[in-house]
Amino acid sequence: MIYRSPEPDIEIPELSLTEHVLGEAAARGDHPAFIDGATGDVTTFADFTGRVDAVAALLQSRGIAKGSVVGLVGPNTAEWGIAYHGILRAGATVTPMNPLLTPEEIGKQVENSGAELVIDDPPGFVAEAPAGGTPADVAVDPENLAVLPYSSGTTGLMKGVMLTHRNLVANIEQAWNSMPVGPDDTLVGLLPYFHIYGQTVVLNLGLAKGATIVNMARFDLDQLLENVERHGVTWLHVAPPVILALATAPQVEGRDFSRLKLVISGAAPLDADLAGRAEERIGAPIRQGYGMTELSPVSHKSRLARVEETPPGSVGALIPNTEARLVDPETGDDVPEGEQGEIWVCGPQVMKGYLNNDEATAEVLLDEGWLRTGDIGRVDENGFFYVVDRLKELIKYKGYQVPPAELEAVLVSHPKVKDAGVIGVPNSDGEEIPKACVVAADGLEADELIAYVGERVAPYKRVREVEFVDEVPKSASGKILRRLLRERHGAEKVRTS
Repeated sequence: MIYRSPEPDIEIPELSLTEHVLGEAAARGDHPAFIDGATGDVTTFADFTGRVDAVAALLQSRGIAKGSVVGLVGPNTAEWGIAYHGILRAGATVTPMNPLLTPEEIGKQVENSGAELVIDDPPGFVAEAPAGGTPADVAVDPENLAVLPYSSGTTGLMKGVMLTHRNLVANIEQAWNSMPVGPDDTLVGLLPYFHIYGQTVVLNLGLAKGATIVNMARFDLDQLLENVERHGVTWLHVAPPVILALATAPQVEGRDFSRLKLVISGAAPLDADLAGRAEERIGAPIRQGYGMTELSPVSHKSRLARVEETPPGSVGALIPNTEARLVDPETGDDVPEGEQGEIWVCGPQVMKGYLNNDEATAEVLLDEGWLRTGDIGRVDENGFFYVVDRLKELIKYKGYQVPPAELEAVLVSHPKVKDAGVIGVPNSDGEEIPKACVVAADGLEADELIAYVGERVAPYKRVREVEFVDEVPKSASGKILRRLLRERHGAEKVRTS
């Protein structure tokens, strides 16, 4: 059975991403494109487009051309957005990088992506670009690669997700259909721009539709509340930890959320009761969306026009031009109506594939354009979807992807560790955290092992709990049976750091 969007199909512009996002930007003149949430500094649309051209010309002078890949590292700033679109304007591909990655992890992404240059100081790089620089025009086909974000997938091995200009232009328009942003709107750039969620639904959608974006380099609740009040924020995109703060933090009381139309939570499942408590405090609806990097990223979203009828626990309905199936992962057959199955998605936002990895691509991209999401869901009689579980074993910590296999490889490199398996377990806040189940020699302490891993991975990947076990269950082929680990050790908390 094929489920379709309740909205009619829309026309996807045959443009490059930068043409689509910046096509009308210069005409917006002095209208603010960005406001720095900490300093209040304003970057106008006219200034933004001029600096994008200057950066593109600088890049071309350094040999960056069509087919080149350029890495981009840094927190959310106007200069990050300028460098991002400067790379695209030069005809190259952007591979965004998490600034929390270690040098070794960044090196792996550089090697895998073939990046010729890494911009690790966007403000400094933008400042180098001569004012008034004019880049050479580059012919870009919508099917050309635009952005190459990295996903750990289900195995923990990094994979470059090939997103074309058409993928990203399509997803902007699809998301806008449920989120009618315009020049009178203000968004908050809190979600990291290196993540495709913040990149598409805040940075690019906001710029394309003439909205003003208030950038925040990191999450600070007091600063967020101040920005929402001072700048009259109308749309707020966040991850579940921010909803938790809105539901519980005392400083939320008495703040002005009167212009806020809708809060959208994504990147990880949101508890409906928690959302309800936060709604009561801020007086604005809180709903969810769903997607993944491989979907540019949106496939389901709560629509403003239907917010009252959208159940808080739902991820919304399918966005335009998008179809879905619920499939038995064992048989590949569609499940009967009303039952749970793996969510498969088809639409113009589905990635081209994984870079130089035909085997991984074949595992998730199937005939006729269907993408296997690895998530188990259901749909109600009104077409609203719910994500209830996931097949894949990736741990979601504060919206970040934490691959168990990567942590297991680090753990077993410790001289006193004989074997290890990593699972996600809930903490006291209901979030999922990485827990290591370790077979070790006598004398190894949990604190020592937590510190050992922490020195070798990005902060969000740190092991938060350790349990010493007699064995790590494995299949005949040697694959760790994490399902059994979760059944045996998922509820018991032995050590938290």
